Amino acid sequence: MAVGAARFLSKSDAVYRAELGRLAFELIGETGGALIRRLEGVYDEILIDEVQDLSGYDWEILDALLESDIEIRMVGDIRQSVLSTYPRGTKNRKYAYAEAIKWFRKHETAGRLTIAESVETWRCHQTIATFSDSIFDRSWGFPATKSLNERATGHDGVFLVRSEHVQTYVAQFQPQCLRYNANCGKAFTLDYMNFRVAKGATFERVLIVPTVKIKKFVLEDKELEPLLAAEFYVAVTRAAQSVAIVIDGAKDVSLPRWS
Repeated sequence: MAVGAARFLSKSDAVYRAELGRLAFELIGETGGALIRRLEGVYDEILIDEVQDLSGYDWEILDALLESDIEIRMVGDIRQSVLSTYPRGTKNRKYAYAEAIKWFRKHETAGRLTIAESVETWRCHQTIATFSDSIFDRSWGFPATKSLNERATGHDGVFLVRSEHVQTYVAQFQPQCLRYNANCGKAFTLDYMNFRVAKGATFERVLIVPTVKIKKFVLEDKELEPLLAAEFYVAVTRAAQSVAIVIDGAKDVSLPRWS
C-alpha cells in the first residue's frame, strides 16, 4: 500500500479523486488547524450546493468548518441522494446517500446548525408531489410537499399503463421515457433516459418502466431501500404534469389506469 504523498498523488502530482476528502482532512489536522484559519481570513461565508452527495471524509471536513468562524450555508434534497463524491468509500457509511439526513439532524440537535425545510415545488402537479412524498415512508420524517403548479392540461397526475398500451400512450403524450438502467425496459423500443442521468431535468410528462422492486412498492406498498427510493423519487419528480408507470395486472391500487 502506498504511503505518504504517494497515497494521495499520482506521479504527475494530480490528487486521486477517491483520496481528496481524506487528504484535506489530514492536512487540517497536520497543520494544527492552519488551513481553517486561512479560510477564515479569506471567506466570511461558504455556500455548499448538492450537499446530499457528500460522503466519507467530507463529513469530517464539514465538522471542522462548523467549528470555524465562517458562516456555512448548505443546500440539498436528501430524497435525491443518487450520487456520491466517493461511492465505494467505507468512511462514514452510516451517512451515505439518503442516510445523510441523520448527520444533519444530529448536528441540529447539538445546536451546531439549523435545518430549514423547503416544502414548495413549482414543477410538479400536486398529485405528482403527493405521490412522490409516499416513496419514502413516514419514518423518515420528511414534510409534505405543496405544489405551486396550478396548470391543467386534461392529463395531469400519476397513472398506470399496461404494456400493450405503451406505444399508443407514447404516441399520444410524447413523454420522456425513464428506466433504472440499460438492462431495464428492453421489451419496448423507446428513447430512454436512465433515472440518475435525468436528475436536474424537467419534462412535461414522463413514462417510467419500473424495476421489480418498484412494482412491488406501487402494487403492494413494499418499502424501497433508500438508494432505490431516491432514484425512483428523482424519476417521478422530473415530471411537471403527468407520470405514467408501466404495470400490468394491478388490482386494488389507488392509482388510475390509463387506457
